[in-house]
Amino acid sequence: MKIIAWLVTLVGLVVTALYLHTGLTGTGPVPWLNGFLAGPICAIFVAPMLFRIAKLMENSGFGGKVPAAFQGAPIGMGTVISVSRTGLSVNDQPQLLITMDVDTLQGNTFRAEAKQLVDLTDIAAVQPGRLLPVRYLPGTGRVALATDAPPQELQHALDQIRLAKGLITPRQLLISQQGVESRAVVLSMSPTGELRGDRAVVALRLRVTRPGGSTFDLDQEKALEPSLVAQVQPGAVVRVRYLAQDESEVVILAALQS
Repeated sequence: MKIIAWLVTLVGLVVTALYLHTGLTGTGPVPWLNGFLAGPICAIFVAPMLFRIAKLMENSGFGGKVPAAFQGAPIGMGTVISVSRTGLSVNDQPQLLITMDVDTLQGNTFRAEAKQLVDLTDIAAVQPGRLLPVRYLPGTGRVALATDAPPQELQHALDQIRLAKGLITPRQLLISQQGVESRAVVLSMSPTGELRGDRAVVALRLRVTRPGGSTFDLDQEKALEPSLVAQVQPGAVVRVRYLAQDESEVVILAALQS
């Protein structure tokens, strides 16, 4: 599994050359949120998940396999809600009961549980708030970590979940797939007072530099998680993508703070 994770990282950098020419491996995982972040860079986003799961599987002795009942089952993305010990341990590795809220490709969310042997040094990998890809059996509430899923399947799942939940629009997905990559300076950022779910809406004014060196200014409103607000303060330089034939909207690539 760890080899697969490395391959995903390397192949992801090549495949997403159209997306991220400058490389983001030194900035940490790059997720995408509400069109503010680019969906199709999931090779970068997925790789940290694969490394996380690879370590879990390596230490638990599962070899990256999923139980037979879950082979070929639908993919979902589980956000860890709580973790507790079951009382069972194997080779001094405790079995954990991981409770997750799982998002499906249809935009639905359900509560599920998975049991996993985890080395004590790796418990941080399954703490509340972590995002883990899972396979699930519809209608049962049963899930297993999707250690067998190829990166293309994980990318597709992430794209479809975000689209289904309204966190990114088809147009924003198109921009992140086919747009020109450049950089922008945040000229101003101010809250609008509006909330979208648990995210505050801010008004951004950006000065975007075209590949040729010329610039254009753009005003946009974005719904941001609190942890991302610090990344778009006035004066910050951010990576962006936009359609060369239509500069009316950009998506911004921002590193998620760990």
